[in-house]
Amino acid sequence: MSAASSEKKGAKRKTAPKKSVMGRLFSGQVLSLDFFARNWLPVMVLVLLALVNIAGKYLCQTRMEQIRRLEHELEVVKAESVRVRSVYMGRTCESSMKELVDSMHLGLSVADCPPFKVEK
Repeated sequence: MSAASSEKKGAKRKTAPKKSVMGRLFSGQVLSLDFFARNWLPVMVLVLLALVNIAGKYLCQTRMEQIRRLEHELEVVKAESVRVRSVYMGRTCESSMKELVDSMHLGLSVADCPPFKVEK
């Protein structure tokens, strides 16, 4: 009976000390100092790749914000261009031109009859 009881104890020992993966990770059983000493180059490459990925995402995000800001500025400039063009077109209307010609005393006047085509 002692052999049977020792087998039961052995079976209990194998199942009892199971820890979770997180428990083994924090206790240093999964990633130990020896692991990093043996695999320092791949670990450094992975860390470097992670940093490059983070930097790329940050650069992309800042450039997208800059694009949005410049698009907004473009809309404002287009609206200002339309406003300036309308002011210019208002100044070049017939009445504005007549006032300008009269103020310069050039002796020009506006024709009473509309223009017509001369046929051959």
